[in-house]
Amino acid sequence: MALRDKPLTVKFVATDGLVWQGEVVSVLVRTTEGDIGIWSGHEPLMAALVPHGAEVVTPDGVRRIIAIDSGFISVFDNHVSVLSAFGELAEEISLDEARVQLAAMHDKVQLAQAAESEVRTYRRLLAQVRAGEKQTELTRRMPGNPPLR
Repeated sequence: MALRDKPLTVKFVATDGLVWQGEVVSVLVRTTEGDIGIWSGHEPLMAALVPHGAEVVTPDGVRRIIAIDSGFISVFDNHVSVLSAFGELAEEISLDEARVQLAAMHDKVQLAQAAESEVRTYRRLLAQVRAGEKQTELTRRMPGNPPLR
């Protein structure tokens, strides 16, 4: 079987442990240079990530969204590793709570008045909001749900 015909083996790892792993047909992440899609047979790659909702599609068509606050992606020989200080499955995120907390910290962070720990929390919340919004959009697009406007 050619490398391009094999599924990708993916691991999302945060500082506190494994967030998600499995076989997928594609991975979509946001690097410091923009979004990048990874499919079977992708060239080796290492890139820095920004806070976002990473997306994977499993061989049976299931889409999973994972909140990533920053970190790195490594691609080699159909193995993808995403390493981040924080990671969380989007379906486990309380989007409303994350939005409220993010809004409360926004001005302090934007005015450079936040401590480093507060900036890390802000990035985590930003990743949760982005992933939660992506999960909400994905859920709305599922069959039987009304179309997006």
